[in-house]
Amino acid sequence: MSRKLMVFALAALTTGASLSAQTRTTSVETIKGIPNVDQTTQTEDIKFKSDLFERMTVPVTLGGRGPYRFLVDTGADRTAISRELASGLKLVAGEEASLHSISGVSQIATATVPQLQLTRREVRNINAPLLASQNMGADGILGTDSLRYQRVMFDFEAKTLSVVPSTAPDFQTEPGTIVVEGVRKNGRLVVTEATANGRSLTVVIDTGSQVTVGNSALRKALLGAKVLGPSEQVTLESVTGDRINGDYMVVKQLDIGGVTMKNLAIVFADAHTFKQLGFEKKPALLLGMNAMRSFKKVSIDFASRKLRVVVPEHSALDNLRLASRL
Repeated sequence: MSRKLMVFALAALTTGASLSAQTRTTSVETIKGIPNVDQTTQTEDIKFKSDLFERMTVPVTLGGRGPYRFLVDTGADRTAISRELASGLKLVAGEEASLHSISGVSQIATATVPQLQLTRREVRNINAPLLASQNMGADGILGTDSLRYQRVMFDFEAKTLSVVPSTAPDFQTEPGTIVVEGVRKNGRLVVTEATANGRSLTVVIDTGSQVTVGNSALRKALLGAKVLGPSEQVTLESVTGDRINGDYMVVKQLDIGGVTMKNLAIVFADAHTFKQLGFEKKPALLLGMNAMRSFKKVSIDFASRKLRVVVPEHSALDNLRLASRL
């Protein structure tokens, strides 16, 4: 029996000019109410829910109106908004675009967002794909085009999400902090020094994905070494409504730049996203929130291309153990 996972994946958006958008997130419950912005730190500290499928949003203004609730997705290189919000704001329609999702390519409408503000830095003239608000569970999605000068920080003990300028202080001196160097590819933070059960792979940091997704090349390498456990079939569904099948399995050990994780739940699937990133022929995975929630804190800094994590005290001398949370 297959379980269904709602994975809203937008990989690349192309019109006459080359544009791209990538977002993946499972079907989760929205957070009600919009908190105030901390004017001292210029950060949006969002209290998020502790249930399995929470959405984490930040308040943004569009053209001085709002605030509206936007999901933070470090796996998306384009910001998207809901069709309903675009209609209410009477945004100028853009060209129809080809959207590359986890399942393939489809046509989608776009609109021009003249001005978006999250912190003091404004982002102007965003050509945003239009999605159904009921699918997103929010008014929009913040992609890396709006986060390139920002740092996204999760405090899983306090259950807060913050977005701050990259120059703001973070928790780098906190005991248990590990810093992982990365590179940027299509706006995303990518770590190339990583192994799964001793096999080299590429890791894409993806806060929009509730679960970690691996490609067929990684699965083949691990199956050849006989280091994967039994599988269970699940269904991944994109925001376009298309579906692909995947196999939920557990990887015994994942090492990312000095961080070791044990028993990581991964869904292996032929997601079109890997092809769009050029990772379809070499082992790769999209590191989702089921992995990141195992830490006390996670900081994703796009300007400095660094991933920082704070390891829980009980895991300092032991391997980091991850729950299989689907």
